[in-house]
Amino acid sequence: MEKTLAIIGGGRVGRALGRRLRELDWKIGVVVTRSEASSRRAVRFIGAGKPHGGLTRHVLVSLVILIATPDDVISDIARELARIGAEELRGRVVLHTSGAQDSRALAPLKECGAAVGSMHPLQTFSGVGVPPLEGKVFAVEGDVVAMRAARQVVRALGGSPVHIRGGKKILYHAAAALAAGHVLALVEAATQLLVSVGMKRTEATRALLPLTRQVLDNFERIGPRAAWTGPLARGDYKIVESHLRALHDSREEVALAYEALNRLAARVLAQDTAGTAAELERISSALKPKVKARGGNG
Repeated sequence: MEKTLAIIGGGRVGRALGRRLRELDWKIGVVVTRSEASSRRAVRFIGAGKPHGGLTRHVLVSLVILIATPDDVISDIARELARIGAEELRGRVVLHTSGAQDSRALAPLKECGAAVGSMHPLQTFSGVGVPPLEGKVFAVEGDVVAMRAARQVVRALGGSPVHIRGGKKILYHAAAALAAGHVLALVEAATQLLVSVGMKRTEATRALLPLTRQVLDNFERIGPRAAWTGPLARGDYKIVESHLRALHDSREEVALAYEALNRLAARVLAQDTAGTAAELERISSALKPKVKARGGNG
């Protein structure tokens, strides 16, 4: 495949992928952003390319067109590109980098004869430098030609392409949100609880992060059920109930999250799923009168 690339979108993902591909001897063509100034900044970061503020037919000079923009404008870009380049899209490969949307967002381009797909790196991008991409999973989907091109790009980056069914891609993105942002929210909630009982924030972080890392290491090494620890894993329901009473008294939103996570753990981790779920329901029922009474007094 001809290694020529145009980039639409000058954010963290587009800049990082463009820079890495330039280092791998891809020829970077036009780099399109909303303004000439931001486009020039993106080109400086990438180290190659021609800046352009606003969509232009010049993107069609490149074989591969990468749309690395916010999700809510991908369809608009596809329609506009189809309008200005209908006769030149045949034979081009257009990939977007959204984790939540699939290649149907590029339907107008497919109607013009372009191969369309998506290529989402399961990786955080800070905007400072290029994160290591070797071994990272990229979710790819689309038509046959676009999938072949996406896999070639991912392998050039050192990544691991994994096919995701287009109609189910939003579930893939939800999984990523759970494993990244929601884990962060849980660690922050735990940190705040430790601060509330007298720890300094630095002490709380120093206490919790090794614990979290160890659990994740165990998850990878011995599997989820063997890695599961704590009172619910041991069947110590009195402690679970005490946790919930204390949390309802101090941090109601954390108590609700704790209850929901207990129910989830019972379904996906417990050996005796029905028995664990029944105990959790008993605890929840026992606490409801107290919670309602406190709410009524407020």
